[in-house]
Amino acid sequence: MELTISNKGWVVIPAEYRKKYNLRAGAKVVIIDYGGVLAIVPAVKDPIKKGYGFLKETPPIYDAMKKDRAKDKKREERFLNG
Repeated sequence: MELTISNKGWVVIPAEYRKKYNLRAGAKVVIIDYGGVLAIVPAVKDPIKKGYGFLKETPPIYDAMKKDRAKDKKREERFLNG
């Protein structure tokens, strides 16, 4: 979809997207620059509350690294011992 920027820098978000993302007059959005790509994202009212527990179910990366290192060590020992 192609939009036109006004001489004041305004862009109109089409009604279908305003409805889809529940954007009403006064709603806050964030513009993110992804290195040449701009994204308009609805702002989160309380980002800390929204993100709380986001990584809760993920095991610590250290555990995975420790397991991988143990596998590597066994492989190295087999290689060296023939």
